[in-house]
Amino acid sequence: MPPRTAVPTLPSTTLPAVSVVASSAAIRADAVVIGTVREGDRVALAPGAEPVDDLLGGRLLDALRALGATGRPDEVLRVPTLGLADVPLVVATGLGGSGLGGSGLGAAASDPSTAAEAARRATGAAFRLLAASSGGAKRVHVAIDAPAGALAEGALLGGYAFTAFKSAPAARPLRTVTIASGDTRAAKADARRAAVVARAVTLVRDLVNTPANELYPESFAAHATALAGGQGLTVEVLDEKALRRGRYGGILGVGMGSARPPRLVRIEYRPARARAHLALVGKGITFDSGGLNLKSPPGMLTMKDDMGGAAAVVAAVLAIAELKLPVSVTATAPMAENMPSGTAYRPSDVLRMYDGSTVEVKNTDAEGRIVLADALTRAGEDDPDFLIEASTLTGAQVTALGPRLIGAMGTDTWRDEVVRAAGTAGEGIWAMPLPDDLRAALDSSVADIANVSGESWGGMLLAGRFLGEYVPDGVPWVHLDIAGPAFNTSGPRDYTPKGATGAGVRTMISAAERLARGGNS
Repeated sequence: MPPRTAVPTLPSTTLPAVSVVASSAAIRADAVVIGTVREGDRVALAPGAEPVDDLLGGRLLDALRALGATGRPDEVLRVPTLGLADVPLVVATGLGGSGLGGSGLGAAASDPSTAAEAARRATGAAFRLLAASSGGAKRVHVAIDAPAGALAEGALLGGYAFTAFKSAPAARPLRTVTIASGDTRAAKADARRAAVVARAVTLVRDLVNTPANELYPESFAAHATALAGGQGLTVEVLDEKALRRGRYGGILGVGMGSARPPRLVRIEYRPARARAHLALVGKGITFDSGGLNLKSPPGMLTMKDDMGGAAAVVAAVLAIAELKLPVSVTATAPMAENMPSGTAYRPSDVLRMYDGSTVEVKNTDAEGRIVLADALTRAGEDDPDFLIEASTLTGAQVTALGPRLIGAMGTDTWRDEVVRAAGTAGEGIWAMPLPDDLRAALDSSVADIANVSGESWGGMLLAGRFLGEYVPDGVPWVHLDIAGPAFNTSGPRDYTPKGATGAGVRTMISAAERLARGGNS
């Protein structure tokens, strides 16, 4: 065992301040963001750009057309004002088809969630370009007639960059963002909410992007404890000794091969007159080598992201508390490192779980469901009304749904409610079935259940069915498989950077807001 060293302070990104102003007529900024749309085969200015066009003598559209603007999503063009206005730069960002609804999401242009997501993506693309520009802008104004919350989220998330481990990181000069809105009272409330949500997403991105030599069970637990303690929330951390006393055989079994011992973190938010009790459970494998069923080198490269579910539930409970929602929340995050060594658990081992059941380990690379089984059982002891579990669980999720859609499985009515919440939040999600007849594929000849089947099909659904064995009877629950969406290995797009995305946290916050409004379907 290596000597114990000080737990590192983990990276924390600071976001710019966002405020709402009544008009774009008297702009004082380093850059102003306007929208463009497609009208037939030509580009047009989106509503909200009129004051900016007036400042430029009505010549803005001609300039954009000369630059070849199309108004398509993720198109961002810069137009210098050449001294014609106090703002030196106009940034035009594409919103898609005619109106704010043409985002390519397959919904009608009149759908508010679709319109909000189009604005969120377009603003994110503009701020991504501004953040990457040399020199940069300290003050940016947004002149797009769209929901202030969506614009604020897009701006804050689009400007994100993870530079904590760069020796000489590029300067990030952006300090303030202003958004024009006629209904400033409601818009200010929406912008404040958006700032809370963006901080939660940014926290997840920072944690997932942090390399595993810095973020491991002990440091992750310490960071979560500090954050929750700073908000006055109740925190419980079980170290390896407490886990042994509690007989958490799944978490201990997975963590056996690592010199970094496992942890179980629980954070509680208990408001007065809560309308429901929501349990959040998230997988926290701080690095997944595959264990003795070792992954290939390419497959291991992004496995620092295998704690994305735990990061999401920690960030979600913090945000829900900051928003003061009348919903009790308990976040449970099992944290372990899955490593090969002389002490690692083996294929064919049988683990005795926290609930007393036994699991035959047929593949040590299916470790997430094992630690989650213990966590789900513990979460059920709090008698929650609803449960959401999130995890980077299966490669089969990516095969089935690709890298951008979350797979949702569980109790049909609650699953569908969470899917609706995700749509409101702007996260791509797809409802999947969880047939009872899948259970037979997980039968074991030596234990109560096996952690994988011998079949090559339906891996995402089989993993969900395994988790369902550890959810208490009668509790509506949903499993969110975020394996693909949690980490973007392609180039950046809209408000989505390369690397960690923060998948799942906006959906959890939105689901809690629906419960706060009395939704309990």
